[in-house]
Amino acid sequence: MKHAIAFFVSLFVSLCARGQEIHLSVSSDVAQEQAPVTLNLLAHPSARSATVLVNGKEVPCQLDDLDDDGRYDELAFLTDIDKGEKQQVVIHLSPEERQTPYPARTYAEMVLRNPKVKEKNKHDIYLSAITLDATTKNPFLVLHHHGVAFENELVAMRIYMDERQTVDLYGKYHKGLELHDTQFYTSKTQKEQGYGDDILWVGNTFGLGALRGWNGMSPTMVSPVKRRSQRIVCMGPVRTIVEVADKGWQRTPDTDPIDMIQRYTLYAGHRDVEVDVTFGQDLSSSLFSTGIVNVKGSEEYSDKEGLRGCWGTDWPATDTLNWKRETVGLGIFILKKYRDREWPANNDNYLLTIRPDGRQLRYHLTYTSANEDFGFHSAKTWFAFLKDWKKRLTHPVKVQVIP
Repeated sequence: MKHAIAFFVSLFVSLCARGQEIHLSVSSDVAQEQAPVTLNLLAHPSARSATVLVNGKEVPCQLDDLDDDGRYDELAFLTDIDKGEKQQVVIHLSPEERQTPYPARTYAEMVLRNPKVKEKNKHDIYLSAITLDATTKNPFLVLHHHGVAFENELVAMRIYMDERQTVDLYGKYHKGLELHDTQFYTSKTQKEQGYGDDILWVGNTFGLGALRGWNGMSPTMVSPVKRRSQRIVCMGPVRTIVEVADKGWQRTPDTDPIDMIQRYTLYAGHRDVEVDVTFGQDLSSSLFSTGIVNVKGSEEYSDKEGLRGCWGTDWPATDTLNWKRETVGLGIFILKKYRDREWPANNDNYLLTIRPDGRQLRYHLTYTSANEDFGFHSAKTWFAFLKDWKKRLTHPVKVQVIP
């Protein structure tokens, strides 16, 4: 999953730069803030640290080992770029372990419940990966906050580790990293201090863009499977990536089991996440489903060309005494090559069916909470953001290697 995407670029070339210095030219057809650029390090297996200069100014960067083999696979950094601007980038790679400790702007966690801990946000058994086999009776209850959770300064979410694999949302009032403190279960004292909380009721819906099967008439859950896994791939000053893997998913009784890996990438300063899916075989002839929850009484937006969103208000939990109604804006965008059909909204979801391109599938998700002092507070402004978001996704940053 190392290839160019709408608003950031993955550069897959065998870099033959002399020594450990790489020169790039970066440009864009549209203005972009915090536009991510990623660089494949296949030609530099000894790289252990890096420095990135954009027009002579150092910017934070991050080296990531994506396949857990002990070698860095990609370098990532962010840049603000104007329409029509060309930026000169110099990347210095070193075999020495001397990476500058840039401030963290993303975070991810998986936590096991500690039976000795009574407070819901004080559990202290942290994992980087977990695999459960089919004999696990209720995988939803294995992990604290029910699955891997990840965030940047703007948004936070969790992915349920059961057959739903729903993406559930956490809304913030102010910019900052919060999950290590709240563990998705904000205390009364923390709420008084201005921390955010769970803002979305998801049930069996898609939540924000869960991937499901399709039986020709309706979505199907990711079940049965032989094994389910979740893994924190990376986190740091530039991005966090988490992975959800299903081994031996029997979609229907008359189809062969498939393997599927979903990778969620969230960059610092962004309120959108990219979902990259890799299957174990060519599934171009198969359909899958995704979408966004139909928030009660929500207003819908669709351009009928892959972009769909809603704005609505509902209770995030059945407990209406200790919770307040939450207003959210949701959005999903699917590139033309993966689109099949946009279906009419039903009581649960704004539904879309999608088709892999060979073994690959990709789509993009975004959301806002009306609680934010940095976000959106009406359907009009949210839908305007969605249109601009699509514009940036469909006009990727251009990167050229300078010999």
